[in-house]
Amino acid sequence: MPAHQPGPYQQPTATPDAARAFLTEVEEALAEAARPEKSIPTFYKDNTKPPAIGTTPPVPQPGRPPMSQKAVDLNTTILTSSVFTAALGGSATAILWASGQANTTVIGWICGCVVAVPAVLTIPVLALKSLMKAAKDVAEAAPPVHNHHYNGDVYQDHRSTSSKTTGIVAINRNEFPPAR
Repeated sequence: MPAHQPGPYQQPTATPDAARAFLTEVEEALAEAARPEKSIPTFYKDNTKPPAIGTTPPVPQPGRPPMSQKAVDLNTTILTSSVFTAALGGSATAILWASGQANTTVIGWICGCVVAVPAVLTIPVLALKSLMKAAKDVAEAAPPVHNHHYNGDVYQDHRSTSSKTTGIVAINRNEFPPAR
C-alpha cells in the first residue's frame, strides 16, 4: 500500500489544498444547481386575433348556451316588474309614514296589492308575447312560394323508369320508354 493512501480504517489527513479543492467542488455544485435549466415549452398560446374574412357576423357556436333567449326575456320581465313593485311599495310606505295613522290591516292590503298588481299585469304581457312569437314561428316555417315565369316554348320531360329485380342474385332489367 502506498504511503499517501489511507489504510482500510484510517482517516485521510486534511491538508489546506484538499480543503480548498473540496470547497471549490461544493461551490461549483451549488452554482450549477442554482443555474436555471433550459426549459422547452410544452405549449404555445398565440393571442393574436386571426384576420376577419368577409363581412359575415359571428354565428352562435354549438352546445348549450350560457343562458337561453327565453331565460333572458323572462329575467328582463322580472327585473322590470320588481322595479315597478319597489316604486309602488316605496310610495305606499311614504304615504303611510306621512299620514302617521297606519293600520296593520291597511298595510297588509297595500302590500298584497303591490305584489298582486304587477303579477296581474305581467301574466297577460307574457301570454301576448308568447302568442306573437308562436305566430312568427308559424310564418317562418311556411314553405316559400315559387313562381316560375318562362318566355317561349317549354317542353317538360316526364319520364318514369320501372325495374324488376328477381332471383337470388339481383338482376335489374330496366324498361325505358321509347325515345321521342
